[in-house]
Amino acid sequence: MQAMLGLFIFESGIHEMKMKTWGYLAAFSLPLLVVMSAQRGWQWFVAPAFVFVGIPLLDLLFGQDDSNVSEVDYKKVKTFWAFTLIPRVYALGQFAFLIWAVHMSATMDMTTWLTFALAVGLVTGAVGINLAHELGHKTNRTDQRLSQFLLFQVNYMHFFIEHNKGHHAHVATPSDPASSRLGESVYHFLPRTLIGSWRSAWQIESKRLKRSGKSQWGTHNAMLWYAVLPQLLALMLGFVFGPRAVMFFYLQSLIAVLLLEVINYVEHYGLSRRRLEDGSYEKVTPKHSWNATPLISGLFLFQLQRHADHHANPLRPYQTLRHMPDSPQLPAGYATMVPIALLPPLWRRIMNPRVKKYGP
Repeated sequence: MQAMLGLFIFESGIHEMKMKTWGYLAAFSLPLLVVMSAQRGWQWFVAPAFVFVGIPLLDLLFGQDDSNVSEVDYKKVKTFWAFTLIPRVYALGQFAFLIWAVHMSATMDMTTWLTFALAVGLVTGAVGINLAHELGHKTNRTDQRLSQFLLFQVNYMHFFIEHNKGHHAHVATPSDPASSRLGESVYHFLPRTLIGSWRSAWQIESKRLKRSGKSQWGTHNAMLWYAVLPQLLALMLGFVFGPRAVMFFYLQSLIAVLLLEVINYVEHYGLSRRRLEDGSYEKVTPKHSWNATPLISGLFLFQLQRHADHHANPLRPYQTLRHMPDSPQLPAGYATMVPIALLPPLWRRIMNPRVKKYGP
């Protein structure tokens, strides 16, 4: 069945470890699906249905992927060229997709325009921001610039600062605006994380500038650039394609950002780190993030659902992230859990007993 879906397999060395290499190209199918459906006027239905119905059904069909890269094969898999190339190509290709989408939106009626923005936002959020997250954890300048470039396309560039230096430091504590609390609905979480994450990024950047003796209101402040650059893009789009292009850019950005933050809500709901006697918090471990291992959604999301290992080992690249069976386990992948999160009574009924099972 995997061959039927084009999920090619790379076999590694002595242990004949089967690694999902070209399967990550599945992520490219989502913008392609939007392009194809828009030609027929079906974008209001096809992309959301595929993400929130099709992928969960494929997860059920293909099941879980609990395979891990052995320590013997780790270096070989980590350095295999395709794993580096695929996110970079996507980062560049998405900008062309966005320009095409803005151009297409200029002549649409209002209903079609709104649903098209939803479809495009699913792409720039589910794949684009996800890969910005992955590239932002790299230590080389090329990947970090590509991470910023992807965030530039959704007007959320401060995430580059806040996620790496704020969220990872304070995850599962009251200090982290991106960690959802037990009993907190997603509708209370969203304004808290949207405002709190921006404020946290500003504070982090201000402290950095203060340590280096530079003014927070000068050109060295990355937050000022992050605030201005996407607006210049919006103005350019408006100049080329008209005023509706500006509105379309902001709407697809909003949809992408909201999707990101709902995923944040799912990833850490109700989990907390124990406070120590000196006032600090225990070290981040795999028990402080929810883990999920469906095969298909794992490919589309570049193993983001193996979030427990990601937080325990932030520099570990996506293709080497491990399934952590002892970490808190989600009952399904993100494509299933995101719609459930939008229904707080159902969400609490499913998740609150699981939070209690895994402890504070």
